Amino acid sequence: MKKRIFIDGSAGTTGLRLRQRLQAREELELVTLPEALRKDPAAKGEVMNACDIAFLCLPDAAAREAAALARSPGLTVIDTSTAHRVAPGWVYGFPELTPGQEEKIRAARRIANPGCYATGFIALVRPLVAAGALDTGAAISAHALSGYTGAGKSAIAVYESPDRPAEYASPRAYALGLAHKHLPEMMAMTGLARRPIFCPVVCDYPCGMTVTVPLHLSQLQGRWDLEALHRLYEAYYAGRRLIHVRGLGEPESGFLGANNLAGRDDLEIFVTGNGEQALCIARFDNLGKGASGAAVQCMNLVLGLDPTTGLECGT
Repeated sequence: MKKRIFIDGSAGTTGLRLRQRLQAREELELVTLPEALRKDPAAKGEVMNACDIAFLCLPDAAAREAAALARSPGLTVIDTSTAHRVAPGWVYGFPELTPGQEEKIRAARRIANPGCYATGFIALVRPLVAAGALDTGAAISAHALSGYTGAGKSAIAVYESPDRPAEYASPRAYALGLAHKHLPEMMAMTGLARRPIFCPVVCDYPCGMTVTVPLHLSQLQGRWDLEALHRLYEAYYAGRRLIHVRGLGEPESGFLGANNLAGRDDLEIFVTGNGEQALCIARFDNLGKGASGAAVQCMNLVLGLDPTTGLECGT
């Protein structure tokens, strides 16, 4: 029997990408609401509770309202908004977070899909904290580059307009008040007690992201060099098919493009630097492992499928 899937907010960037990914899968049935009933709570609740999976691809307030409609014990809600990422009763949808996270997701009925920037930051920082290498009170920073599709439909329309303002042709730093909406999950899922300084930059290409955490090796607890950091990441993500730790010294060119993994659903980790300093870098697609790809991975786990089913993965 086919599993019934409902996407609430399928006109948005993440929702559209989810629909594209799932509509060709023969084991799934995509259930839709007539346009006239799209915002009718009773109709939405009836459809949701008759499904196996409901994806919420909505603004935060609307996602909270939609989540409250879910009552069927057989329904799993996967929320791609910011609304529930640190909320009690919701499982964080990053299977590689800890050794037991995948099992938690398999059993979950409420899953909060990670934010794109948070995915890269957590992938880099959680192993350091777990190993005792990074004190939870450490003062750290991160900067990131992202394609413009992560900014939503209105921003995409401006970037792709022939009459766009000239400033959109340049990389643009934002969240200059240092209060980006991903910071709460970045702290909660790494265990950090001190808010990192985070500087995101939106760029003039559609998809792709790098998140970089620079470190003074002397600020780490114990004796650490680049080789030891690299071994730490290799051990932490051993056997994970959607996170690849690239060889120490890569890329040989000395340049690292931010959009090379566009269209893919995996994530690459690089460790570079010198004898005193390190750059820990995560590269992935902001709409892949950073959004809809992660949501599909969680859905696969809940449905008892291979987690990479329907995903584009490298080696």
